[in-house]
Amino acid sequence: MPALFFGGVGGTDLASSWVDAGKFLTGFSAVGSIAVPAILYHAGKIAGGALAMQLFAVGVLAATLFTWDYLSEESSGGFYAY
Repeated sequence: MPALFFGGVGGTDLASSWVDAGKFLTGFSAVGSIAVPAILYHAGKIAGGALAMQLFAVGVLAATLFTWDYLSEESSGGFYAY
C-alpha cells in the first residue's frame, strides 16, 4: 500500500531512486502509524483511549506539517507544486 500511494514510476538515475525510496519510507510510516494502532485495538491489545491518543498525535503531526508548508517561504505552491 505505501508504494501504491506514495511511490512513483520515476526515471532510472540514482537521484530518482533515492527520491522513490524516501517516498516509500514516508508512505510506510504514514500507513503504519495509523494501521498498527487500529489493528492492536481491533485485536483487543490496547484500549480505545490509546487508539484515540495515537490518532490525535498523527493529526497534530499532519497539522504541523501542513502549517509549516503553508508558512514556508521556500515553498511557493504547497506539497503538490512539483
